[in-house]
Amino acid sequence: MRAVPASAARPGPPYPGTAAKRTTAWSGIMSTPIEDYALISDLETAAMVGRNGSIDWLCLPRFDSPACLAALLGTADNGFWRVAPAAGRSTTRRAYRRDTLVLETRWDGRDGAVRVTDFMPPRTELPCLVRLVEGLAGAVDMRSELRLRFHQGRVVPWIRAVGPGTVAVAGPDAVWLHADGLVRAPGRQDSTVLDFTVHAGRRLALTLVWAPSHLPGPPAPLAVPAETALKETCDFWRCWAGRCRYRGPWRDAVLRSLITLKALTYTPTGGIVAAATTSLPGCIGGERNWDHRYCWLRDSTLALSCLLRSGYREEATAWLDWLVRAVAGDPADLQTVYGVGGQRLLPETEAPWLSGYAGSRPVRFGNSTAGQFQLDVYGEVLDTLWLSLRAGIPIPPHVWNLVEALMDHLHRHWREPDHGLWQVPGPGRRFVHSKVMAWVAADRALRMGEMLGRRAASTRWRAMRDEVHREVCRQGWDPRQRSFVQSYGSSALDASALLIPRLGFLPATDGRVRDTVRAMRRLEHGGFLRRYGYGPPGEGGQDLDGLGGTEGTFVACSLWYADALAATGEPERARELFERVLAVRNDVGLLAEQWDPEAGRQLGNAPQASSHIALVETAFALTPAP
Repeated sequence: MRAVPASAARPGPPYPGTAAKRTTAWSGIMSTPIEDYALISDLETAAMVGRNGSIDWLCLPRFDSPACLAALLGTADNGFWRVAPAAGRSTTRRAYRRDTLVLETRWDGRDGAVRVTDFMPPRTELPCLVRLVEGLAGAVDMRSELRLRFHQGRVVPWIRAVGPGTVAVAGPDAVWLHADGLVRAPGRQDSTVLDFTVHAGRRLALTLVWAPSHLPGPPAPLAVPAETALKETCDFWRCWAGRCRYRGPWRDAVLRSLITLKALTYTPTGGIVAAATTSLPGCIGGERNWDHRYCWLRDSTLALSCLLRSGYREEATAWLDWLVRAVAGDPADLQTVYGVGGQRLLPETEAPWLSGYAGSRPVRFGNSTAGQFQLDVYGEVLDTLWLSLRAGIPIPPHVWNLVEALMDHLHRHWREPDHGLWQVPGPGRRFVHSKVMAWVAADRALRMGEMLGRRAASTRWRAMRDEVHREVCRQGWDPRQRSFVQSYGSSALDASALLIPRLGFLPATDGRVRDTVRAMRRLEHGGFLRRYGYGPPGEGGQDLDGLGGTEGTFVACSLWYADALAATGEPERARELFERVLAVRNDVGLLAEQWDPEAGRQLGNAPQASSHIALVETAFALTPAP
């Protein structure tokens, strides 16, 4: 496969050779590809805005709240808010304002040109979403249609006019729409339609505010005029972006990924959600549909590393504080995933009233894998604590008690089977990555003890570390195919083996590491990497987890592959792969969890924090030190 030129570091069209497949593989299945959505956020929740000017996903008041706009996972009757020319013309172009999360979408036509600017001011009190409509030339007839559906796109609210706007109420929720004096047009009683004409040089603001329904009166739409709120929002993001330390050739891509990571951060607690969405499928029409609006421990070390090396110490400290609070308690109760506030109960339910994205059902809310046993999370927590300590972030004295408690529990249970990094359903297995992370836990506990002068249990932990290492090298290595495998006794490959040198389990110069990296060619598909499988394209690993269907390649795994290639002496292949990933970002620089090389489409929840974290880490790895 040919290399993608360096210019691909900017958002652009799909990976070369895939554009023609856009309408064949997906025609009739869906109306809006995942990559047609952009993200806006107020650092407590987020909205997904399509290229057609429609917001098809919005949860209020926070990331994991029930959705009030859910057309993304169903139909228009499940809720949307579209602001666009009444004639229904196609978007001419769109982009974020430089170094911000303020989205501009432009339409040009014979009658004139118009721009809609979408943004969410960083939260001060109530969540607020602003859509600023600006006439650029001529006179354009516009339509705003807001169809709210509370309780995950299911409940039709009562709507009534209040002063210059409307309010929609259902149960605990009230959403107020303020529209610069525009009059509601006659039509459906379960939605709010505004028809208006915007002339060149004129601007008007549509402002949506959520409030608890028991409040006595309408909230103020904004504390300041919309134009002032826009300026303040741009200033906030540009000031934040100005702290970025990365100065290499991919600065635009790195900064967009960091802004996305910040947008997925729940500021009150510091928790970082895996994605803003739920149930966007890893396999179109299949059941690989999960809720990613929560915080995974498996992302903790890489997230902290990404933030620290990029210059965002405050955010790294907030993430560490969230982690320590979330995992407090009995080590036996350590979960794989927590809510944005650190909550443990994430009951999983299905929504049969939603048809699913492109017919992919079931649609799930909540995440049952919170209760799975995963050994790797102990290593993630201790690695994150060690990285923080090494970076000079103060660790409260009581945290050492947490270290000892986690290690005492792990010392007793590390030999047990678990469900692994990928939370594979079914019976537990002895996953190689899980055992490697048990080694990481012991190694980091020893290092922290040495730094803090706490060595009471060092002999026991060192013996455990050495035993785990010997066992993984003996039972996790397949001498016939010369690679580390997914689990003891298996011949399946797993991309998590690419993390072995990064974690320090073996150096990149070790022959077993080099051979494992070479073996990963068998997981390649269309120039990207699957997360696990037996090798040939088409198997895709579905027989490893029993879920059926062939999922896409994983963005983060492809970037881990690039890191490993660079570390084992193949920098040109690493750079080629990295730029290949950059080329499949959407037009505003966002990445979902997966990429389908056959259809030339993004798959899975979006935008995905792990994809953007990995992008930043790889950019640093491939950029020569100044």
